[in-house]
Amino acid sequence: MKGAKSKSESKKPESRLSVKKREAPKQKKAPVKKAKEAKDPNKPKRPASAFFVFMEDFRKQYKEKHPNNKSVSVVGKAGGEKWKSMSESEKAPFVAKAEKRKSEYDKTLQAYNKKLAEGKHEEEEEEEESDKSKSEVHDDEDDDDDSGEDEEDDDE
Repeated sequence: MKGAKSKSESKKPESRLSVKKREAPKQKKAPVKKAKEAKDPNKPKRPASAFFVFMEDFRKQYKEKHPNNKSVSVVGKAGGEKWKSMSESEKAPFVAKAEKRKSEYDKTLQAYNKKLAEGKHEEEEEEEESDKSKSEVHDDEDDDDDSGEDEEDDDE
């Protein structure tokens, strides 16, 4: 029987008997962190919010009432509870101080950014000048070394 397949050739292994390999569960890769830019120490610091302005005064009062307390978290919790319980009119002086600090910060930041932009502009001009002043140097030493080696080989 030409071309006919015998029963043994046509049989495929049963799926029950074959061992299926499971793929390893795919693990999520940690996100690639970008290199952080170095922080400029001259950059002005952001102003405190109204709550933190309130906390400056509250910490002083709390320390006077509770001189033995060393826990920062207790002071923070107590301050947070008091802030939540205060009315808008009680918060108004702290909000006003925060707004004043914010306006001062904005002025300082604008001056900083202007100074920074001028500084970068000057640096770019200096880089352009230095690039123009550089001359192209072709190393012909490689060619000289090859010819010297050939002469030594001839002597041997």
